[in-house]
Amino acid sequence: MAMTDLLNAEDIKKAVGAFSAAESFNYKKFFEMVGLKKKSPEDVRKVFHILDKDQSGFIEEEELKFVLKGFTPEGRDLSDKETKALLAAGDKDGDGKIGADVSNPLHIPPMWSEDDESEKKLQVKASLPHNTSNLSFQIGLKK
Repeated sequence: MAMTDLLNAEDIKKAVGAFSAAESFNYKKFFEMVGLKKKSPEDVRKVFHILDKDQSGFIEEEELKFVLKGFTPEGRDLSDKETKALLAAGDKDGDGKIGADVSNPLHIPPMWSEDDESEKKLQVKASLPHNTSNLSFQIGLKK
């Protein structure tokens, strides 16, 4: 399957062109420009699998370096700094790669489905030592 089977070729061209200068890549803006935020979870999963060149189920740092080329052959390579920033955004568990989020049954990488809200909610569950019930609470996090 080609990327243009899922995303508009003109949107891809514009997005890749917008980040053609070195050190200009912004993954949130890029993914929005190519139309990923408007796509179904299934289509986003398909895009993830296209970018997973070795079909390992993960997008590793080496694959991220060439992420723009995954959208179009005319895309440039990301710099080491841009690659590391993209990896940091998507690597939820710190294992050095971006995987399908196992806590999300639709397998949407978190960096592609994240909202730009200034406040995030963190769900925390803790088992009480002398009680079998669970305590749940929310913490508001500011960016």
